[in-house]
Amino acid sequence: MATFTYKARDRQGTVLKSTLEAEDATAAVAALRRRGLLVIDISEQGLGQRDVLEPFRRIKLQDTVVFTRQFATMINAGLPIVRSLYILSEQTENEKLRNVIIAVRKDIEEGVALSDALAKHPEVFSRLYVEMVRAGEAGGILDGVLLRIASQLEKDQELRRKVKSAMAYPTVVLVLAVLAASFMLIFIVPIFARMFEDLGGTLPLPTRIAMGLSDLLTSVFGFLIYAGMGFGVYLFLRWRKTEKGRRTVDPVMLRLPVRIGDIIRKVALARFARTLGTLSAAGVPILQAIEVTATSSGNWVVERALLKSREAIQEGLPIYKPLEEEPVFPPMVTRMIAVGEETGDLDGMLAKIAEFYESEVEASVKALTSIIEPLMIVVVGGIVGGIIIAMYLPMFQIFELIE
Repeated sequence: MATFTYKARDRQGTVLKSTLEAEDATAAVAALRRRGLLVIDISEQGLGQRDVLEPFRRIKLQDTVVFTRQFATMINAGLPIVRSLYILSEQTENEKLRNVIIAVRKDIEEGVALSDALAKHPEVFSRLYVEMVRAGEAGGILDGVLLRIASQLEKDQELRRKVKSAMAYPTVVLVLAVLAASFMLIFIVPIFARMFEDLGGTLPLPTRIAMGLSDLLTSVFGFLIYAGMGFGVYLFLRWRKTEKGRRTVDPVMLRLPVRIGDIIRKVALARFARTLGTLSAAGVPILQAIEVTATSSGNWVVERALLKSREAIQEGLPIYKPLEEEPVFPPMVTRMIAVGEETGDLDGMLAKIAEFYESEVEASVKALTSIIEPLMIVVVGGIVGGIIIAMYLPMFQIFELIE
């Protein structure tokens, strides 16, 4: 199969530029004609034209947000869905997203519902996205629902950015500390080791430990150690995404010290409240909304609690009642949900809960940063300083013998 770049005109007169795969140019032209396109130009991509990084590129959340807002604006302006998708596929810069939009448009042209067409691309459109679009289609408020989705995605993106900014500093510092320690053990310690061999005598225990680590890292096993560490991290991250991994790791994450567990819990609660409120406001049935919220919560503990509460709600209990029995939900959350159910303003109460915990996350992240900065200085100083002291201890013994 070869890849062809083409320029073609559709029935509305819009000029489209994209790529497709086919056996040869004749097959490519025939495929485009079957789509109702008039081919203007077509050429096979050479190796020099292909983006070798294309398989590794991804669709950013911001790209999806922009697409959703533009789509909502066009629907609100009265443009047909297919026509809107034609325009969006032309102006979208991300190649992968453009191909997804084209695929969705083709499905709709064949009579598939928009929500079902989006559901075929779970790597771009989450279940939350699809269910909200389905509710918007059923209620005839697709443009309003799309704007809600865009706002939800933006809030989620902002929440992730705050957490990532808090974790970026300690991660970078720890990596630099490991690199600095590795540099000293591989290049500096061997120089001292040769000098200590000429002096003879028994070396202090810290010095022998540092020299042993240096010998290990400079041997053939050094590469294997670093490769093993990297492979171990990769395997852990893969296992972390499995059901067993989430069931094991997520409860531990909520109990991490130095306020980290508290931040993770607040992030999960903010996401829960924002997602459930958005789904409820979009007209998604409450049982379905709770199920979607559970799978979108990002934490196994919250997911399990919501799925348990869904069974109780299905039997006729109010939403807040089963949530009261789950330790992960504070009393303030369940009380506000109870008031929202009693007053008929559940969406508004959930939005207030989300705003409260989002502000709490921001404050906690700032506090965590102020705690981590001196802690990281101590850790880095301990690692580098420990190696330096270990190398100078024999010298201190020599000075004592001279005196």
